[in-house]
Amino acid sequence: MYLSRAAVFAALFLFSIARPLAAQDVTLSSPDGAVEISGTLLGFDGEFYRVDTKFGELTVDGSGVSCGGPGCPSLTDYVAELALSGSSTMVEVLLPALVEGFALRNGWHTARETIDDSHFRYSLIHPNTGAALAHFTFRASNTDEGFADLLANEADIVLALREIRAEERTRAFEAGMGDMTDGNRSRVLALDAMVAVVARGNPVQRISTPDLARIFAGEITNWSGLGGPDAPIDLHLPDAGSGLTQAVEDMLLRPAGLTLAEGIARHPRSSALARAVSADPFAIGIASFAETGTARALTLTGACGFSLSASRRTIKTEDYPLTSPMFLYLPARRLPKAAREFLLYVQSPAAQIVIRRAGFVDQAPERIALNAQGDRLSNAIASAGEEVPLGELQRMIATLGPLTRLTTSFRFETGSTRPDAQSRANITQLARAIEIGAYDARTLFFVGFSDGEGPAEGNKRIALKRAEAVRDAVQAAAQTPGAIRVEMAVEAFGEVLPMACDDSDWGRQVNRRVEVWLR
Repeated sequence: MYLSRAAVFAALFLFSIARPLAAQDVTLSSPDGAVEISGTLLGFDGEFYRVDTKFGELTVDGSGVSCGGPGCPSLTDYVAELALSGSSTMVEVLLPALVEGFALRNGWHTARETIDDSHFRYSLIHPNTGAALAHFTFRASNTDEGFADLLANEADIVLALREIRAEERTRAFEAGMGDMTDGNRSRVLALDAMVAVVARGNPVQRISTPDLARIFAGEITNWSGLGGPDAPIDLHLPDAGSGLTQAVEDMLLRPAGLTLAEGIARHPRSSALARAVSADPFAIGIASFAETGTARALTLTGACGFSLSASRRTIKTEDYPLTSPMFLYLPARRLPKAAREFLLYVQSPAAQIVIRRAGFVDQAPERIALNAQGDRLSNAIASAGEEVPLGELQRMIATLGPLTRLTTSFRFETGSTRPDAQSRANITQLARAIEIGAYDARTLFFVGFSDGEGPAEGNKRIALKRAEAVRDAVQAAAQTPGAIRVEMAVEAFGEVLPMACDDSDWGRQVNRRVEVWLR
């Protein structure tokens, strides 16, 4: 089809092309020569050109034009380029495993090349010709550096251990990268958690979340205050720009009105932190669940006697309160075909297996029978009071007893009815499973629970509304005919089944949830 002037100007839109090429002048011409676009070539993804012209930045379909000038790329020897930057935890282990799995699925070979101390590149190679099909270049740094590289147009994808912050979101939007909180711009790749770690010889086994916050704020400085030896506490955290450290500040200290103490030992890698803590009997650190190494993770406790340990299952359900999803952030620009296929692959069931084998927590739903949840039921019985009569506990057991709980749970942002980041990803995952028929002829029960603040009946009504909102969101996301083959029901039990103590913000947030049960 001939390139019209209207089509040219319509090409000034949201999308740009993957990695920028060396800036050089080019001229794109329509087949009849009636339209020419001259400017600096910013990128080419094998299908579309991105050119900086006097009209602004244009994206033009390469099938409708010919390219002239020193900057024109080779159409026959094109190699897709993708640059990823951010969390070293993700770059060093998780992403290479996924690239290898992606290549294996397509029958390609891979070659890894170290560029410098923080950069390496994977080449995807055709097995017959030996030709490179794509280059995936990684920079291992931290979440802050990843967003900085994106804004500098030096990365296509950010790997983050925290959600994008308001100022980063604003700068990205002003740079024409779209709303980075939109579902197409941010994705949860895998799940992780923040865990307090100590040396194996340390006698302390448990710690309350408020005490953990006070330790890293410098208010508790001796192990004797935690039932341990009379010895000073040595503090360890990842580097300040690390998404894990920033999540500690956001999720642990800020709700308590605290700030980090001075003099904390910093580490460029979570794995290095775990090794340092393991070698110091008086140290405590906060590390990634996937990188605890030989250090021992402490169980989190509350004043009411509840305790929660980090495990693959408690992280997946968000029952463990300090979960830390691993994000991919993508700007609103067009990526090469190989990159788009890779992004589809990382959400597939095959990729979930790779994620799990790499030591991280995948998002594939698992089923938990009621009789495997004795700790939750014992907590419910122990905390029952006047507002939670025996009859309501019996009703819950009678309702849920014949069902199986899925690890897919939904929790909400603090002070909001909006699902949190992990739960938004769960909505998409559950909708996709419904679309492919995973729950055909079954019934999904969306069961709402609440914290114990306020009257029990009011809490139950609020829990029911949250269950209805999640059900409606899943129904809206599952728009294929497969959705009608699944029955969806709602139920609520309010404060009957608490997961944590209600004496802290994080405990109340853990208790406000919607679970999914299957019949």
